[in-house]
Parts: sequence; structure tokens; C-alpha cells
Amino acid sequence: MHPRRSAQEVLLCDLCETVPLQSHCELCNINLCVNCAVKHLSDSSKRHNVVPFLHRKSSPNYPKCPKHADKHCEMFCEKCDIPVCLTCVTSGKHKGHDISDVLEKLSAKTESLQKDLKELEIRIYPRYEGMVSDVKTEKAELERKYGKLTTYADEQGEILHREITAIVNRRKSAIAEMKTKHLDALNKNTEEITQKMAELKQIMSDLKSILKSNDVSLTSTYKSRNSEFRTLPPKFRVTLPSFSPQKINKDQLNEMFGSLSPLSINTERGDTMKSAEAVSSPPVKPLLDEPRVTATIDTGYKYLYSVSCLSEDQVWTCGYNNTMKLLNLQSKLLTSIQTKSGDTPHDIAVTRDGDLVYTDSSNYTINLINNKQIQTVITLQGWRPLNVCCTAGNDLLVTMVSDDYIQSKVVRYSGSTEKQSIQFDDQGRPLYSSGRYISENKNLDICVADNNARAVVVVNQSGKLRFRYTGHLSNTKQSFIPVGITTDSQSHILTADYVNHRIHILDQDGQFLRYIHCDLESPNGLCVDIRDNLFVTEWLTAKVKKIQYL
Repeated sequence: MHPRRSAQEVLLCDLCETVPLQSHCELCNINLCVNCAVKHLSDSSKRHNVVPFLHRKSSPNYPKCPKHADKHCEMFCEKCDIPVCLTCVTSGKHKGHDISDVLEKLSAKTESLQKDLKELEIRIYPRYEGMVSDVKTEKAELERKYGKLTTYADEQGEILHREITAIVNRRKSAIAEMKTKHLDALNKNTEEITQKMAELKQIMSDLKSILKSNDVSLTSTYKSRNSEFRTLPPKFRVTLPSFSPQKINKDQLNEMFGSLSPLSINTERGDTMKSAEAVSSPPVKPLLDEPRVTATIDTGYKYLYSVSCLSEDQVWTCGYNNTMKLLNLQSKLLTSIQTKSGDTPHDIAVTRDGDLVYTDSSNYTINLINNKQIQTVITLQGWRPLNVCCTAGNDLLVTMVSDDYIQSKVVRYSGSTEKQSIQFDDQGRPLYSSGRYISENKNLDICVADNNARAVVVVNQSGKLRFRYTGHLSNTKQSFIPVGITTDSQSHILTADYVNHRIHILDQDGQFLRYIHCDLESPNGLCVDIRDNLFVTEWLTAKVKKIQYL
């Protein structure tokens, strides 16, 4: 019986309350006469289910009202998200709240529960069962498979133990002989270069004497030999012997153990400066298990920004003042140049001709230094130049940020002419959030350390996104925030992980290879020389560390 009726009332229609009931709506849980049933079904906002009164289902189990013990909660307060009884509603505590029928809520929840149950039974739980079965099968095979591997290892070890000593000694003897030949070749090359250097010193001395004498006769008869010396002396290209292991055979162990490829010493024509260099596959240089610091340069800055190699033992540096310094490996100051504006340079790079380029974000310029003379080659408007690198084709790649620091892009320049602008991906989304250090890889990919996005962003030569590297899933002290970036002859990408005090080495496709630690403290700027030695600036100590890692 409806709770709003007393026990003495006749069972009438709950809507009109005048005509005896004949039907029942199971959704709304109300009794209806014929006319009211027709009107009730005309309400298309709900999925009413009207059945003959005698065929109605048993009354739902309404929850008891926690505040009114003799009442059941037949309604639902949408705002309070709780079932309520009629007394709760009429008491004013839920005044202005949306009230719905509790059975409507029950129906909606029931449908959701049925969907969940169906998914769990049909799709999810069977997958878990399959996974458990697969693991059981794998565990059952574990002992057999690993036992087989152990047996192979034991058998191979016994064979090697009996025969290996004599063969190793012969190989070591061959290696020592090759080493001697290699050193002889390098010494011969050094003698040739030294002889040329002696000639150069004599010519330079003669030129100084002529200039000092102011002798017209000597000056007029002087013949320049500079063109002769622009072509560097021949150098030896030595192909190091490699070891080729073979499957061991007891009866033919000496041959099957492996052989060393012959030592190859070829004389190549020396490079001619300022000429285009053909792109060739460099010799493979494996990574060292333990990289080592081979030199430490004290720059004298308060904070150290960038480093760029002029040669194997001379580097340009810039830091927290307006002076750029050329230093050798013994920390000796060779040259110093102040910026044209008197402001701190943002970044530096050495061109393929040996000139120095620096960016001045305070006055929006990119400047070239040749023979200590500063020339402003590019002046920007609306964009601040940040970091710069020189490409294989002697172009400049520059990262820059808009005046409002919202947009970032990479621009390629040939001289002062803009050749390319890289800012968005194929879907029109920004590639960079704040492009910082930049480097061109040997495969001509453009690599940017985007410290704001905490990612290394790599695009190909045409500016199409290749990949993003967001750090290695190893034990990290703090978030990965890349700053400096450089590349080497093996197309490795090296980036400075400033907060974790280490360098990440990636392959050209963005796969992590290993870390370089070397007791680095807040590494920042990076560069490599022609021998693939890594130079790392330490922000706080203002030191440059030269590291051998290949």
C-alpha cells in the first residue's frame, strides 16, 4: 500500500485519487487507473513500464530513512546525492534541491552495474585467466630452459679452458706487432707535419723581418707560399684491427676461435681548408665502459654558460660577463674579446672557418668575430636569439623566442639570409616550448634541448618531427631537464642533465645508450672536438671538463 495512504483507504489511482486502480508503473512505482495510465505513458521523458496491477513485481526494498525511523526513502536528492523520505523533503532541509524518484536512480545504476558485470565476465576476467595460464606455462618451462643454457655454458667453458691459453698468447703477440706498426706510422706522419711547421715558422719569421725593415726591395720580391700551405700535409688513415669471433670447434680451434683482420695503413690526400667535405661513414668507435676526465680548465667566470672547440686543445667559452675567452687545456688565457654591446653573450659557436659567432639576446643580434673584429650579421625584430650552432654546410642554426616568450622556433641562416624556419609539426602544433641549446647531427637531423618541455626534440633536415626524448626510465633523483646538447661522429646525441649531474648518450633514433657521470656538477654547455672528445661546462664551478667516452 502506498505510504501516503492509510490502511482504511480504498485502493485508488495514485494520480486522480478518485477511480479504482487497474495498472501499475514499475518505473515510477505508482498505481494508475485506465485514463491516467494513458496519460502517464504519453510522458516520453522516461521509459515507463505499465503492467496490470496483479502482475506487478514485488515492492522494491526501499532503504530506511536514517533520520525518520518509520519512513522509507522513496526519493533521491540530486544535490545532496542521497536517498530521502517524504518527510525529509517536506521538512525544508532539501528546499530548492532537485528531487527525483529513487527507482529512477536505481534503474540507471542497475544498467551501469549490468554493463560493468558483462565487461568483467566476458572481456576482462578471461584475459586475467589467460595471463595466469601463460605465466604457469612459462614457469613450468623455466627450469628446463635455464638448465639447458647452464649446460651449454659449462660445456663451452670446458672446451675453452683446455685450449684457449696458447691461442690468446699468439693473438696478443700479433696485436703488439700491429701496435708497433701503428705507432711507426703515426711517428712518420708527425715528422712530416713537424717539418712543415718548421718551414711555416721560418716563413713567418721572414715576413716579420720584411715588415719590420720597411725595405721596398724585399717587399717587392716577396713571393707568397700561403696557397701551398693551405693544403694540409698528407695524413695516415689507419684502420684498427678488429676481432672476429667464430663458433668454437675443438678440432679446429685455432681457425674457428677467430681471426684478426689485417692492419691497413693507407695514405690519403690531406684536407684542403675551406673546401666542401664529402659525407662518409666514420669508423666505428665503441663507447667506453668508464668515461674519464682527461683535462680540467678553470675559466674564471662566476657562472659558466657555453663552450665551443676551436681545436683539440683550445676552446672558446662564455659566461656571466661580457667577455668571451679562448683558453687552452692548461687554463691559460690565449685571447679575450668583449661583446659589441657590452652585454653578456647568450651563446657561442665556432664556424668551419674558425671564426667565432655569438648571440646577443639583449640587442637582438647575431655577430661574427674575425681577427678580433666584430661584425653584426643578423639583427632580429620581435624575436630574441638564444643558442646557435654551425652546420656541416657552414649555415647557422639559431634557436629564438618571441618577445612575449610564448613562441619558440629554429631558424637556419646562410650568411645573413634566412633559409628555413622550423616552428610547428604536421598538425600545426608548436614543436618547441622554449628551444635552448641546438646541434646538427651527422645525419643532418636538428637536435634541440627544450628544457621547458623537459625533452630533447629532434627533427629531420626538412623540419619534420622524428622523435622526442624525455629521459631514461632509470633511478632519477629529479626530473629530466636537458640543457646543453651536442653530437659526435657516430651520430650519438649527448645532452646535459643539469639537475641530475650527468650526460645522457642517445643513438640517432633517440634510444638511450648510457650515462656519463665523471663527478660532474651542474653540467650545462657541451661540444665535441674532431677526435670526439667531449667538453662539458659546469655552471657553478665555472670549469670545463674534457672527457674521453669513446
